[in-house]
Amino acid sequence: MHTDLTKGSINTHLISLSIPAMTGYFFHTMFNVTDTFFAGLISTQALAALSLSASIFFMILAIAIGMSEALTALVGNALGEKNKKRAQHITLNGIVFAFLLSLLLSIFGIITLPYLVAALGDPSYIEATLGYINIILYGVILFIGSFFFNALLNAIGDTKSFRNILIFTSILNIALNYLFVSIFSYGVQGIAIATVSSEFVTMSYLFYKLNKTELYLGFKEFHFDKDVIKELLKQGFPPSMNMFMMAFGMYIITYFVAPYGKEAVAAFGIGMRIEQIFLMPVVGLGIATLAIVSQNNGAKEFGRIKPTVRLSIILGFIVSAIGVLSFFTIGEYMVSFLTKDALVVSQAVLYLKVCGFGFFGFVLIFIYISTLQGIKKPAIIFPISVYRQVIAPIILFSILAFYKLDIIYLWFTLISIVSSSALYLWWYTQKKIENLS
Repeated sequence: MHTDLTKGSINTHLISLSIPAMTGYFFHTMFNVTDTFFAGLISTQALAALSLSASIFFMILAIAIGMSEALTALVGNALGEKNKKRAQHITLNGIVFAFLLSLLLSIFGIITLPYLVAALGDPSYIEATLGYINIILYGVILFIGSFFFNALLNAIGDTKSFRNILIFTSILNIALNYLFVSIFSYGVQGIAIATVSSEFVTMSYLFYKLNKTELYLGFKEFHFDKDVIKELLKQGFPPSMNMFMMAFGMYIITYFVAPYGKEAVAAFGIGMRIEQIFLMPVVGLGIATLAIVSQNNGAKEFGRIKPTVRLSIILGFIVSAIGVLSFFTIGEYMVSFLTKDALVVSQAVLYLKVCGFGFFGFVLIFIYISTLQGIKKPAIIFPISVYRQVIAPIILFSILAFYKLDIIYLWFTLISIVSSSALYLWWYTQKKIENLS
């Protein structure tokens, strides 16, 4: 049975969905923190390699993440319409689509990877970067499978399965990292092997849980529907491009940070890892918002959408305030846990203290993007992403580079770009919600 989110307390639904999602994504982030910790035991070059690898690999996964969110929206709308057979049909086509997408993205990664790594040009960590990410690419189908199976579980109101498996695999990842890095001395390749192994366990468990739901009936009921695939592409393209542009934006930032040295690149990677710990609750709120809004939009219960969005934003702002306070009080301690390089520590703490204020903008961006997906009006997401992740950073960061200004100006510029994007999305989404009927 799926959870009917068109009835009952919005507050209860939002909290019951978001808390497991928050917990799950927190432990998902702990994967990255664990990897960063073990990379710090190897060298500063290894830290820089993981920082660069994160932006490149996330570009590959970003498309799959956006498409999986579209699957949540389509299945959620079908369930809201009380059309269970339609939801089951979309589910099977979505799984096939995920398999085909994983093959396409694997090929894309293999072809483009050497050029993306070489473009940043520092030979001191290129070899480590390639050693890590070449192994990760073999696990693309595992990551994409996990995203899509979890998206289907989210559509029926199950955010607990993802939480449970990530708690387990985050602990498993620590053990595997210790085994492959500290005992077998495989270096960054050992970190990659640990990650791929843990992801296999995650995907297998999520499929097991999906197999027990009313959505999955087995492929004896499957027939290929090009209209479902077209709708997936239509609904998934804007959020996919948003996620891709976020990843590409990370790559652009890394490109402009690279001239400041490998320590600055390593600090940026560490700063992002710590930042993600505090952003995960906001991601959880976004997932809960998408599930609630999509079902209520399908059921034409439009009056329940605005209160859902408002409560999500309030809770997100509270989390943001906690994050900013933490960066100013214990930021240096958190960074020092991941590296003992004094220059990396000082650079990472600077990043956290400045960019932490961008959390308030990210709350608006994440919640409103989820809302637009839920009401099936995602078109604006792509142009906003192009502005936020590509056009504005390239223009403004190039000006900063021309005048050779200190790196702190880059971080302040980043905050201004995030804030302007968030304010526009707030205005645009409010108009779309008002026009629902």
